[in-house]
Amino acid sequence: MSSMNFIQVIGTHNGTFHCDEALAVFMLRQTSTYRDGALKRSRDPTILGTCDIVVDVGAVYDEPKQLFDHHQRGFTEVLGHGFDTKLSSAGLVYKHFGQEVIANRTQLPLGDPKVNVLWLKMYKEFVEAIDGIDNGITQYPTDIKAKYSSRTDLSSRVGALNPWWNQSTDSQTVDGLFEKASQLTGQEFLGKLDYYANAWLPARDLLIQSVATSKADHDPTGKIIVFEQFLPWKEHLFELEADPSVPAIEPNQAIYVVYPDETAGNWRVQAVPLSPASFESRKALPEAWRGLRDEELSKVSGIDGGIFIHASGFIGGNETKVGALKIAQSGLNM
Repeated sequence: MSSMNFIQVIGTHNGTFHCDEALAVFMLRQTSTYRDGALKRSRDPTILGTCDIVVDVGAVYDEPKQLFDHHQRGFTEVLGHGFDTKLSSAGLVYKHFGQEVIANRTQLPLGDPKVNVLWLKMYKEFVEAIDGIDNGITQYPTDIKAKYSSRTDLSSRVGALNPWWNQSTDSQTVDGLFEKASQLTGQEFLGKLDYYANAWLPARDLLIQSVATSKADHDPTGKIIVFEQFLPWKEHLFELEADPSVPAIEPNQAIYVVYPDETAGNWRVQAVPLSPASFESRKALPEAWRGLRDEELSKVSGIDGGIFIHASGFIGGNETKVGALKIAQSGLNM
């Protein structure tokens, strides 16, 4: 192994490359130990033995020795934390280095709980699919024939960067294409991480704050949550309801969410669905108001500023925050 005073060397296999080792190499280059590491692509054990870390080749998984292959018989490593998809080299590197990569990118301390939240979220939304595809794990456990094929996923796009059968396959050319593939996977990884760190996670924090503020200022029962600005709330609400570490948000407690319309300048009241993708609500807005608009709605409901109530009762609008709150409060009592 080379000295820590020199550039570290990352080893992986040569020849046809795949999404998992392309991403694994990129992630390693985001760590303090392997930052901007040199790369050797070979299947020669002698050459790989000169590397500081080896991924996706060698038939050995040994974290202390920095060997991260997943092809050997008997390999069953998973991330854990409720995930049971067998890891590829990307997943292995992510398991051991992912939190450091996230901390470095977000400038959060490594021990910050937000790093762990983002680490699990990025695995669920990004890395797990790469593990599954590389290990040949069917996404849907069914023998139903697909109605169409999709070749636009990241693994497919990385695969398409390999030389065609009738193009040059000399090592210099293929190594250059691998670096291109690694950058492709890495930029998509960082783009997704930036979104979760700078948009998804702040919305989560704001939801927690809004629940506390709403209980203090509007509805002590927690059945109405008021946001002072629009934010994506559904996914967070259901995840936090199921998280025992956030006792302020109780399961099935929230019934209505009140928030400003992001374009029209008025206010909305939305019934919390039974699940994030459900069209059914925990308590739809009053049946007598559904499908009504404007003056007719205001007259029937007795609430000034009415704009509409959807025919299914899952959402409605009012010209003011006060009016939207009254719709929610009345909905609870009807």
